[in-house]
Amino acid sequence: MNSDKIKLYSTLSIGAVAFVLEFLFHEPLWAQIIISVLGLILALIMFVDMIKVLKSSDFGVDLLAITAIIATIVLGQYWAGWIVLLMLTGGDTLEEYAANKAKSELKSLLDNTPSQAHLLVDSNVKDVYIDDVKIDDILLIRPKEQVPVDGIVIEGESEIDESSLTGESVPVTVSTDSHVMSGSINGETSFKMKAEKIAADSEYQAIVKLVKESASNPAHFVRLADRYAVPFTIIAYVIAGLAWYLSKDPVRIAQVLVVASPCPLILAAPIAFVSGMSRTSRNGIIVKSGTALEKISSAKSIAFDKTGTITRGKLVVDEFKPQNRFDSDKILSYAASIEQNSSHVMAQAVIDYALDRNLKLKNVNDAKEYTAQGIAGTIEGHLIKVGQGEFVTNGSVDEVKGSGVYVSVDNKYAGVYSLVDQIRPESKSTITRIKEFGIHNILMITGDKKEAADLVASEVGITQTFPSSLPEDKVKIVRGLSDNYRPTIMVGDGVNDAPALALADAGIAMGYKGANAASESADAVILKDDLSKVGDVIKISRDTLKVAREAVLIGIFICIILMIIAGFGLIPTIVGAMLQEVVDTVTILYALRARSDKL
Repeated sequence: MNSDKIKLYSTLSIGAVAFVLEFLFHEPLWAQIIISVLGLILALIMFVDMIKVLKSSDFGVDLLAITAIIATIVLGQYWAGWIVLLMLTGGDTLEEYAANKAKSELKSLLDNTPSQAHLLVDSNVKDVYIDDVKIDDILLIRPKEQVPVDGIVIEGESEIDESSLTGESVPVTVSTDSHVMSGSINGETSFKMKAEKIAADSEYQAIVKLVKESASNPAHFVRLADRYAVPFTIIAYVIAGLAWYLSKDPVRIAQVLVVASPCPLILAAPIAFVSGMSRTSRNGIIVKSGTALEKISSAKSIAFDKTGTITRGKLVVDEFKPQNRFDSDKILSYAASIEQNSSHVMAQAVIDYALDRNLKLKNVNDAKEYTAQGIAGTIEGHLIKVGQGEFVTNGSVDEVKGSGVYVSVDNKYAGVYSLVDQIRPESKSTITRIKEFGIHNILMITGDKKEAADLVASEVGITQTFPSSLPEDKVKIVRGLSDNYRPTIMVGDGVNDAPALALADAGIAMGYKGANAASESADAVILKDDLSKVGDVIKISRDTLKVAREAVLIGIFICIILMIIAGFGLIPTIVGAMLQEVVDTVTILYALRARSDKL
């Protein structure tokens, strides 16, 4: 049980015991002593906590309430003091609930970290813990397995998926002397590698370290209510002081401070934040804290990952360029028929392209796949090859803007597919909507090459791109933004985005694929495969902060009026404490408006 709940339950217990003593056993003195002693103890604990906050340059809203508790108890108005204490501890508990709602521990990175390696010793395979791997050890990487440590390929060819590390959507072909990174996923073929780093120094562990460092150094951000605490406190003390000076009655201090107790400041923001978080949940978005809503609402910059965020992370055929002497439909049919026998990630895109055109696929004989090169087979007596340019023909081939898949018939170049990562249909409208919110500093940070990054950026309306960015580069870019462009939102979906998501003022993860390092590191997680939800969470955050701010100001305005009236001695202390409940009710009802989608 956390300290805020302990304070709340202690306050309730104190009140219950005192009520029994005074009204059932007719022992008001003992009731006063119990409330006074335990109330002062709790006030002292709160005072110590407040001093810690003040040392970090934050002015908490608790000072005025603590003063009111002490004043009422010292002046014998102990039941009024207990009511103020109840509102204060209840507000702190509610705020803690708002801060921790839907928040989970960062664990996915650690869960997914490679734990074992296949060590080759005299041609025998021995499974060892990853921490036992030494530099220059020879390791076997089997199909579909994670690479355990950074190293260099010494035997075999394969394709590895580095998308979770670099954001590059196209699998990378590796062969002898190719470098491989820990955390990447092997394709269909085994290969041998020599370890170049121990596990602790490898790429995946570096990402884990970056996330932990980023999460432990969050950007400083002031609570909404604290912005009004200083002027409100000064006004309350001035009115209380004047009332005492003019009336010569010290009880006036308690009467003023009771109605001045800043419960609207303590309650309004967290209730509005909980309501806003409830609204985001209904819209398929999990926001982990009220602070995250506040940061998102005031963002001046937003940075997007490309693969899986702006794009779907799925390759599609952008265009097919046939050679003039070949019939286009026939070549498309041949290529798709051959690719049915391939396990390559690009094969399905070629097949889908033909099927979308209602082309009939043909029987293939003697199909054979060549790792990292392509696939060949015989159709209607013709040798058909599909794959890399140098594999399908010895002649020259065309360059394409995307990833090229080439086709030959009887070793004669017949055409080329240009494959690109499919842009989400909602990406362009989402970027336009974000600009309408006044956020014009929009970046795209990706592990993809410059050509691919610029192509996608121009399609969706992003002008700033940072291609070929590894996780540490993304962190540097986000960290390097000037204060004029903060707060900053980072939007991503992969392991490679996790450090930047944790470091940014607010991280938004496309977590629809399930729990992963990105969603654990982020402040908000989009549960649906829909980028437009980024615009929704910005809109909801702004609505929530608007309601919270209005609720706080309404509460302050009512409190100031009550303080002035109390200063003339027209509101007894216990009545003032009860009136505070009216103020709280008004504040709470207004703050609950943040739940509505009609704002």
